[in-house]
Amino acid sequence: MFLTITTTEDGGGPATDLGFLLHKHPEKAQRFSTSGGDAHVFYPEASPERCTAALLLDVDPVALVRRGKGKGKGRGGAPGQALAQYVNDRPYAASSLLAVALRTVFSSALKGRCDARPELPGRALPLRIDVPVLPARGGPALVRRLLEPLGWDVEADALPLDGQFTEWGDSRYVRLALTGRLPLSDALRHLYVLLPVLDDAKHYWVSADEVDKLLRAGEGWLANHPEQALITRRYLARRRALTRDAMERLELARLAEADDSEAEELDNAVDEDADTEERPVPLAVRRREAILRALEETKARRVLDLGCGQGQLVGALLKQSRFTEVVGVDVSVRALNEAARRLRLERMTERQAARVTLMQGSLAYSDARLGGYDAAVLSEVVEHVDPPRLPALEHAVFGTARPASVVVTTPNAEYNVRWESLPAGRTRHPDHRFEWNREQFRAWADEVAARYGYGVEYRPVGDDDPEVGPPTQMALFRAATEPATDPGTGARPGTATAPANGPRTGDTTGPGTADHAQEDRS
Repeated sequence: MFLTITTTEDGGGPATDLGFLLHKHPEKAQRFSTSGGDAHVFYPEASPERCTAALLLDVDPVALVRRGKGKGKGRGGAPGQALAQYVNDRPYAASSLLAVALRTVFSSALKGRCDARPELPGRALPLRIDVPVLPARGGPALVRRLLEPLGWDVEADALPLDGQFTEWGDSRYVRLALTGRLPLSDALRHLYVLLPVLDDAKHYWVSADEVDKLLRAGEGWLANHPEQALITRRYLARRRALTRDAMERLELARLAEADDSEAEELDNAVDEDADTEERPVPLAVRRREAILRALEETKARRVLDLGCGQGQLVGALLKQSRFTEVVGVDVSVRALNEAARRLRLERMTERQAARVTLMQGSLAYSDARLGGYDAAVLSEVVEHVDPPRLPALEHAVFGTARPASVVVTTPNAEYNVRWESLPAGRTRHPDHRFEWNREQFRAWADEVAARYGYGVEYRPVGDDDPEVGPPTQMALFRAATEPATDPGTGARPGTATAPANGPRTGDTTGPGTADHAQEDRS
């Protein structure tokens, strides 16, 4: 995967000024690690009259597959799909892998910054960019439609499927040469956006932050491009919500440019006075922040998220480097699959992936896998358990797993009167078996702490209403003594243990279901 950037002396300075703009010395060959492989930068020629910088990306398809980034595009488990993961065009054809390498290796040039020669980035240079093999879904005609409006003279020659068998016709690849006079940062931003657009594919998951990347790279040219809709749709992998968001923001930018105003001044959907007010933080976010603060106090490093649902708390824990191991447990396989997708487990580096484990399990049964951790979290879980089965959960967590600390959060039933949309007498979620008021929660927590040898303290989560208390209540348990046991059996009365072949995981009515992840109110 290869491209070259060439400039010539134009009276404004020697051609070797290209080295200052790219922040790469013409006399050195340099190597950089990127998500797609090793990127090499070198200069085939460097003289005051003519200077060429080359970017070579050495893609390893096998490594991409092992990191989960090289999956084939076959459908429905087609026989050729597995082979296509290893045998494909990625090492040879310019794609989103090369776009990411451009951003990684030439980040300062892409931003138009040159500290050593600050006058250079704004200078329009005579440029020639060559891409020997460029995938183009739409052929040479589309290449011209996308690049000519940006000031480029475009040579796009279709490459034959096989030079010896011309009757087979042309491939979807073109040999591209661009010539024009414009600032180098503009040229790099054009390539960064349009390489994956022409390929009509990306090698990584497209999320909401891709909209911001597109708007940054497209500033000054995308809002008025005649193919704006196609570029936006393809760049965002045809994700409708993201495309709609980007198009709306581009339209505001276009109107602002025409009116010589700031885009925010034209956004009539936002009340000017309301925009100055601080927006309330959702309760789910405040709850996770409170849990993180409690865990920080305990100095926990290895943490269990029991009843992890779709992995929101697991993700928050992974963002904190102090947590060296995070284990998410849930009875629902569907919830665990969604958690894996949200956390992008397949795209994590080996070092990141080593910190997280998702496992299926029911908290109604003792599970030896859960022993030895610094802390466990039961966030909005206990209210999903039938009251007769709570003793089993208590024993499994506090008696058998017995982490040094346990954080429990649950809704405060007294606060329900503050939810205008919640009918009187209803729980916040249809799967809640009960909701405790503050006195009931403290009575339960005090009894559990006394029975299993823990100390316990209570904290509000959310605004603490003087009449009804906070929307969420939290208990922080810390192990103090050995747990009490039944004198006759040596075990906590009324508990259950897992069958000999491991914990039972098919119980969808027990604790640890995914339902609690949907109940957040803000």
